[in-house]
Amino acid sequence: MAEYSPNIIRVAVPSPLRRLFDYVVPQGSEQKDGDGRADVGCRVAVTFGRQEVVGLIVAKTNYSDIDIDKLKPINKLLDSVPLIPSSLFELFNWAANYYQFPIGDALFSTLPTLLRRGEGLPDLSTRYWQLTEKKSQINDEVFARAPNQQALFDRLKENGSVPDSIISAEFSRSALAALEKKGLVESTLRSDEGIELTNILKQDPLPLNDSQSRALNNIDQHRFNCYLLDGVTGSGKTEIYLQAIDTALRYGRQALVLIPEISLTPQTEERFRDRFNVPIVTLHSGLTDKQRLLAWTKAKTGAAKIILGTRSAIFTPLCDPGLIIIDEEHDQSYKQQEGFRYSARDLAVIRARREEIAIILGSATPSIESLRNCDLGRYKHLVLADRAGSAVQPDWSVIDLKSEQCEAGVSASTLLAIEQTISNGHQALVFLNRRGFAPAIICRQCGWTADCRSCDSRLTVHRARNRLICHHCEYQQRIPHLCPGCQSQQLVPVGEGTERSEEYLAKCFPTTKILRVDRDSTRKKGAMKAVYDTANSGEPCILIGTQMLAKGHHFPDVTLVAILDADSGIFSADFRGSERVAQLITQVSGRAGREKKPGKVILQTYCQEHPQMEELLKGDYESFVKKIIKDRASTKSPPFSFQIKLQAESFNGLQSRDFLVSCLDYLNNSQHLSKGMKIIGPLPSLMEKKSGVYRWEVSFFSSSRKSLHNLADHLQSYL
Repeated sequence: MAEYSPNIIRVAVPSPLRRLFDYVVPQGSEQKDGDGRADVGCRVAVTFGRQEVVGLIVAKTNYSDIDIDKLKPINKLLDSVPLIPSSLFELFNWAANYYQFPIGDALFSTLPTLLRRGEGLPDLSTRYWQLTEKKSQINDEVFARAPNQQALFDRLKENGSVPDSIISAEFSRSALAALEKKGLVESTLRSDEGIELTNILKQDPLPLNDSQSRALNNIDQHRFNCYLLDGVTGSGKTEIYLQAIDTALRYGRQALVLIPEISLTPQTEERFRDRFNVPIVTLHSGLTDKQRLLAWTKAKTGAAKIILGTRSAIFTPLCDPGLIIIDEEHDQSYKQQEGFRYSARDLAVIRARREEIAIILGSATPSIESLRNCDLGRYKHLVLADRAGSAVQPDWSVIDLKSEQCEAGVSASTLLAIEQTISNGHQALVFLNRRGFAPAIICRQCGWTADCRSCDSRLTVHRARNRLICHHCEYQQRIPHLCPGCQSQQLVPVGEGTERSEEYLAKCFPTTKILRVDRDSTRKKGAMKAVYDTANSGEPCILIGTQMLAKGHHFPDVTLVAILDADSGIFSADFRGSERVAQLITQVSGRAGREKKPGKVILQTYCQEHPQMEELLKGDYESFVKKIIKDRASTKSPPFSFQIKLQAESFNGLQSRDFLVSCLDYLNNSQHLSKGMKIIGPLPSLMEKKSGVYRWEVSFFSSSRKSLHNLADHLQSYL
């Protein structure tokens, strides 16, 4: 029987339980003047079990299924006003339900770490220093032996007031302390003022060609619309982003820009800061907890006008949202694969619809899902068929590896092309999507290989660190000198990785700078910026790297792109494998010839006669993807159907399998399987054993999204 009380709140706490918890707000906990009310979106400290945790108010109600006397009171109200605006809070709730994840864990995984711990928002006021009234009593003799104090005094006298950050950068704190002790300076705190609409730009916009102008003019920012900006590599999509953001800023709104990789952040941030004279913040995993909270707060309060970030930034609250941009919308990095699984691209579209603002999805290789939404009229398709300025599409050539020798993955013809590029004073980009020195190490005597003890994978050789490393669980060990199987010294690395190719190219071009770009070489702060600075200097060099080099980068002096292993992924068991290979190859080839210098793409392959490879060699992603769409339609694969995957993990593979069998038995017996629903499995995952856990899965396909959600809801209740 329901119990009634006017002060009951429903709280989400970080817990795997798929429910909310009722608490009572004691009389006097809320301030009477309206500030400090326990409203939806505020945090509270509550007792949960035997510990105190931070919770988030999800609903206010006047009844509970639990006896009122048994409800615990909140310990403290942590926020005077809601931390999250109602529109975004509704998105959180929707996402937790849609992606079948506990509401508490979902909500708290999207907040900055310090807010999860109960800390408050930082003060965004800026400290300014200025001279006091005593300045008129000062003569030159006061600073006769203090030139630093004299310089600081003169600066403040000239400028009136100066921010503390500038004083710290240009003067010593001791000089400032000495002036303060003499009563000559004082400080005040000020909030940052709004931007002036006449002073938004630092640089003038670039001129647009006809197709760019048509695309920009078709973007209506007065209501919700989703635009797919489908432009070939180098077609000037970023310039359209910048000019669309300019429009949003002049409307007094904020712009949220998502990019797929943290490696893209320095170059993107630099380009935005060079163009705009407004506060810009970035949100990504490379920030400290304090930096992330400060950037999050500036976005929430409107102090930041442009917010750049990776996928989790989609949950950032905005004071005046006006425009969302998803660059490289096809990229898999927008999908969170662990914990709270979600697609940032899809959530961005839902968020834009709820907030009635425009969203732009940009890509040179749009996902099949987005193209399908264009066909259905849900998205508006904006096409940029030509490169911007005088740049033209690169020429393609293929090297058949069945008839040509390779060393460290580089064929003789590719090596000659690199040599010609460097001698012409240009830059070359070598693409190999495998980091490390070699994918495996093997004993020639007995055939022993170094396998990961926790995963179904071999350990990768990282010779620079003298380590064998698993790229799935990060287990590592020293490279052995003797074979553990037969004590032979005939241990050899097999296959190629970026380290090995880098070493080989360094021997072939001893006077040319080699820049390796992968997760290993860019771990240190500023490493990626150093690569950009060298590449943008115009100095002849060779860039070699993984997919970190493939997307979004603009290297104006790269005229040659060599793809060393174009076959990886062609024979993938994933039905999206061929689409991803096409996207990757098209993206990396687009780094060549982006300015006035003509570009060339070399593609090394063993499968020149493969139908998909023949299509790719034409350099026409559109015709390639049309065939994939036709195949998907005939097999009723997504996006022509919907899919839910149920995965079981255990320390025993048979337990994972048997658990899934029991789930299917329950669904069959309870008649929750809809007519026409297709089931594949139980099957072991593509990598059955990972991090010591065995994974099996069942996939459900249906033409009805609702039927899959009903199935998932019933299954969650059963589990």
